[in-house]
Amino acid sequence: MARLILDTGVLVAAVRGRLDPSAYADEDDVAVPAVVVAEYLTGVELDQDPARTAAQRAFLDELLAVLPVVDYTHAVAVHHAALLAHVRRDGRPRGAHDLIIAATARATGRLLVTTDGRAGFADLPDVEARVLAV
Repeated sequence: MARLILDTGVLVAAVRGRLDPSAYADEDDVAVPAVVVAEYLTGVELDQDPARTAAQRAFLDELLAVLPVVDYTHAVAVHHAALLAHVRRDGRPRGAHDLIIAATARATGRLLVTTDGRAGFADLPDVEARVLAV
C-alpha cells in the first residue's frame, strides 16, 4: 500500500473527468493537504457558472468524505521552513503553496502525486513525487 498525498492538479483533473481518483483511493492510503482544499475552493469561488460551481463543490464534498485532510501542523511547518531555506539557497524559488504541499508530503512520509511537472517537486530534498500525464 502506497502512502500518497494529492496535489491540486490531481483534483482538477479528476473533476474534469481526465483522471479517476478512485484508482488510488481503493488500494492506497491517500490524503489531501489543507492548502490543496483552499486552492481548489479558490477556483470554485472564481467560477461564474452556478451549475459548474455546484458540481465542483459536490465533487469536493464526496472526495473529502473518504479522504483525510492533513492540516498545517507544527511538524509540517518545520519541513516547510527547511524547504524554504533550501530553495532560497538553491536560487530556484517555488510557489508558496507548492512548498506547503511538498512539506506536507515530506512531514507525513507520503509520495506527492501531481499533474504539474514544472513545479519541481522532485528536485526538493526528501520529497518523492510522481507526475501523472493527463
